[in-house]
Amino acid sequence: MPSPGFDAQHPPSQTIIDTCVHCGFCLTTCPSYRVLGTEMDSPRGRIYQMNAILQGDIALETATVGHFDSCLGCLACVTACPSGVRYDELIAATRAQIQRNYRRPWSERFVRTVLFQLLPYPERLRLVAPALWLYQRLGLNRWVPHWLRRVSPPLAAMAELLPPLTLAQLLPRPWPTVLPAQGERRYRVGVLLGCVQRLFNPEVNAATVRVLRAVGCEVVIPPQQGCCAALPCHQGETRQAQTLARWMIDCFRPYDLDAILINASGCGHTLKEYGHLLAEDVEYRDVAAAFSRQVKDIQEFLASVEFPVPLHPLSSQPLTVVYQDACHMIHGQKISLQPRQLLRRIPGIELREPLDAALCCGSAGVYNFLQPETAAELGRQKVTNLLNTGAQVIASANIGCTVQIQHYLRERGATTPVYHPVQLLDRSIRNLPF
Repeated sequence: MPSPGFDAQHPPSQTIIDTCVHCGFCLTTCPSYRVLGTEMDSPRGRIYQMNAILQGDIALETATVGHFDSCLGCLACVTACPSGVRYDELIAATRAQIQRNYRRPWSERFVRTVLFQLLPYPERLRLVAPALWLYQRLGLNRWVPHWLRRVSPPLAAMAELLPPLTLAQLLPRPWPTVLPAQGERRYRVGVLLGCVQRLFNPEVNAATVRVLRAVGCEVVIPPQQGCCAALPCHQGETRQAQTLARWMIDCFRPYDLDAILINASGCGHTLKEYGHLLAEDVEYRDVAAAFSRQVKDIQEFLASVEFPVPLHPLSSQPLTVVYQDACHMIHGQKISLQPRQLLRRIPGIELREPLDAALCCGSAGVYNFLQPETAAELGRQKVTNLLNTGAQVIASANIGCTVQIQHYLRERGATTPVYHPVQLLDRSIRNLPF
């Protein structure tokens, strides 16, 4: 039986819903509307449905849940809205309601259990990593996704999007808790390693630490840190997200830091929202708000400091680079200028801009697993736009975007490398040209 509607625990705000004048400015910016072309799969259409559920006109059932699930949570509509509608707050409240009040089919529950009991836990990921490496080594990744697609498209997407693994990535390499600055210490900063990134793209963290030390930062890496809570938070898994947030706060609490730095945009957006996530927790709400005030994206921080070390060209010829705006960076954290400023500091960099720069790549946390067909169309559009710039290097500041873009580059047979901007800075500081 369909659930009758929303419960009384923080339903979508009627006040925010009433702010929407249904002008349609959000439609052209919405990636799900662009692919699916249906009103109910647009921000305006979803707000109609939220209001109807609140008024008791429709139920929270399979049809309505499907339209809410099609939302990537990219926040492009929030940027575009002339009325200032906080759609991000509406969809977050709705997803939490869905998780409490709607029973999904068993196949969806299974996929979500796998995702949310595996991805946010680095040690669990590391335990299954040898099996994933063997899966690729034996060539099973060439046919398993095709077979799985008939049974479960989400599981097929997980099998297909798995980035190439090396044996070196499987070996745990614990970081020292404190790494001294090179030269005079100017700042003392904490660094988050991420849950997925520390296993699937550890080079980004290594480059982050090297650059920070080079510019005079003493780097603190709390050894017990886990997931920032972004993945469950964006999908309405509120209790899990709150537990992970408390754990993260406790991991950093013993250290006196000038800033807490993160190099993945989705993580950064959630970390800056801890005060809201734990607002009703009497014990943690104040410390959560204080924690969030210390959080900065690595590019946001580096753009604000002077570099005491020289930057070297990355090529004997001008190097063309296209920067890929991650949604939770440009729309969530309102960071777009700083990454470009940093890249232009590197001698010989020629920065190019893609068509539809603010359009989501389709990764959106775990969206490319849960909604693989829509995500695939968006991934192909993104890669086409990036390649059409003719750039020699793609810069991407989010692990999910990087995995998505690399997959559809491989599908196209393109060999354009994808680097985090901090990796390019690291190579420039160490004078390691391509």
